[in-house]
Amino acid sequence: MQKLLQVKELRTSFFTYAGEVKAVRGVDFDVHRGEAVGFVGESGCGKSVTMLSVMDILDDVGKIVGGSILFEGVELTALSEKKMQAIRGNQISMIFQDPMTSLNPVYTVGNQMVEHQVRHSKIARSEARRRAIDMLELVGLPQPEERIRQYPHEFSGGMRQRAMIAMALVTGPKLLIADEPTTALDVTIQAQILEVMKDVRKELNTSIILITHDLGVVASLCDRVNVMYGGKIVESAQAMELYRHPGHPYTVGLLQSVPNPAKKSKERLVPIEGQPPDLLKPPEGCPFAPRCPHTMRICQQKMPPAFPSGEGHSVACWLPLKQKEEAHDA
Repeated sequence: MQKLLQVKELRTSFFTYAGEVKAVRGVDFDVHRGEAVGFVGESGCGKSVTMLSVMDILDDVGKIVGGSILFEGVELTALSEKKMQAIRGNQISMIFQDPMTSLNPVYTVGNQMVEHQVRHSKIARSEARRRAIDMLELVGLPQPEERIRQYPHEFSGGMRQRAMIAMALVTGPKLLIADEPTTALDVTIQAQILEVMKDVRKELNTSIILITHDLGVVASLCDRVNVMYGGKIVESAQAMELYRHPGHPYTVGLLQSVPNPAKKSKERLVPIEGQPPDLLKPPEGCPFAPRCPHTMRICQQKMPPAFPSGEGHSVACWLPLKQKEEAHDA
């Protein structure tokens, strides 16, 4: 498969009054054309900041301090703001967590969708309106000809999220970044939104990056999963491989802390004790070491590289290597 997005050694920091917060610390990942890739982890682990870096929409105190972001072979970190604007919202679109704050309350949904297209595609407003109606229909909004004349406050939460997906897709982007698109929705609407995203991916061959805390959402949509912790990717694998054979203790902890509907017997959920690391003073070793039940001395001294753990599966943990060495010695 052809690589659409290639991120290498990305490092992003926030320069605050308290010091430099190293939010993203050397992240590597790829996204292929038509592929859905999930990013999971606790709040503050660097998922959203990684994608804001890709979009180049960090706030004033945020800055990419190193690494490479290649989109179709073009180095995004080297582009001017004007050239980046031609890509942002056009070839790469993003759905933010709260659709109510992302939509302008004083303009109709249709007006916002039309303006978005006219700015990026330079098409006639009549054509932009027709495409907006078609896209609202594609994402499952009933009576799109009527809805396009309504304001965001006249939509329910699920309808606003569908409108945000439609707006993100109306320019035909090659990559859609969805940041917690189902967080504020009830489970029924969540399932509907996920079906919309599946349909969109199938119809338009759009690549998707999904940021979420919900491992169930990842299983239903994504081909591959990257697990982030402490500003780093600690495990990467095909979705089903990750669920069947998690390699990093943090991934195991995430899976143990959510109910498994496939199991017939009841089981107690096991929380991950402790707190994420302070990225003002990130640890020299593995960031999960203080919370890990298998911590060794080397874990506290040196960050492990990503060791291969099967085809397309890598784990940044000293434990699998230790187990392999013990098995070899035996």
